[in-house]
Amino acid sequence: MKKVFIIFAAVALAISCEGKDGGTLDWPWEQPEADTPGDQNPDIPSEPDPEDDKATLDKWIEVSSNYGELPKYIKVYRSPDMLKGKKSIAYITVADMASAQWDIWSINDPEMDGTQDAFKTPKKIYDAGNWPIVINAGFFYAEGGKNYPASLAVRESVALAYNINYASEDWIDIYYPTRAAFLENTEGVFDACWTYKTYDNHYMYTVPAPNTWEADPVKQPSATYPEDGKVFAAKTAIGGGPLLIDDGEFKDAYVEELFNGASGIGPDSNQPRTAIGVTADKKMVLFVCEGRQMTQGVRGLTTADVANVLLDLGCVEAINLDGGGSSCMLVNGQETIKVSDGSQRAVGSTIMLK
Repeated sequence: MKKVFIIFAAVALAISCEGKDGGTLDWPWEQPEADTPGDQNPDIPSEPDPEDDKATLDKWIEVSSNYGELPKYIKVYRSPDMLKGKKSIAYITVADMASAQWDIWSINDPEMDGTQDAFKTPKKIYDAGNWPIVINAGFFYAEGGKNYPASLAVRESVALAYNINYASEDWIDIYYPTRAAFLENTEGVFDACWTYKTYDNHYMYTVPAPNTWEADPVKQPSATYPEDGKVFAAKTAIGGGPLLIDDGEFKDAYVEELFNGASGIGPDSNQPRTAIGVTADKKMVLFVCEGRQMTQGVRGLTTADVANVLLDLGCVEAINLDGGGSSCMLVNGQETIKVSDGSQRAVGSTIMLK
């Protein structure tokens, strides 16, 4: 098994490709075109605004019936016209996990060597299994004729992929980021945590390694660093980042997870976003929002915005997932938001609900 999972060089290569029609899949967080107004707003605050109106569930509009028959324990809602002071089009699925089941599809690359497994659109996953709800999930990329997952995926307690464990912007300073995961354990308890894959172990933490691009790298995570490390265990899990909410508290830990910078996901810019969370009474919330002005004036949200929306909805654990052109939610095979590529992007993993 490779000790490290090289990603940022591949990102730079992928951004230069032609995208979904060019033969090699581009990085899901491609930069918007320079002549697209309003997609990037770098000075948006990352802390909750107490004066902002809360988008509690009673302000969302249930639209389940628009998408055909759904199990009674799964409901779909459209957002109010404004979220966090921004014109928005967003959808959530709210599923009572006392009755609902969730599952993961992912390309299979636990050795971190790359795979010939094909990326798939959410529609292909729907067609294969007729899941009432399908959303895109973790990060991924293609390089050198192989496909790579960049986010954890665990299905039936078996790891199909891991979060990246190695990052650099100049290939001189090497960083070892702990990145977010959302999981359900074998006792049915949901949690958001930070993870790190070493050569021979996989750990989970209640705090992230305190990395930042503005400082020298901190040491490589282990069983004892950062604090409260333990061997990762889950029945089902999906990785991504940044972690948005932990124990009911706002986190948006994109600095520590190294999601900012030239090769990051633009956490402080308005973008299409995808996220997953859970409430204290075990309602799973799947979130997608439109962006990049696929609808005039709808530019998207920051990761802080998404964290605050999920807090408004009662989530106590939540993480951000892949966004941009990858953001997509299907309900009975029908799209909700307008995807910003103009058609569904083939992705490296999905989350399904029934």
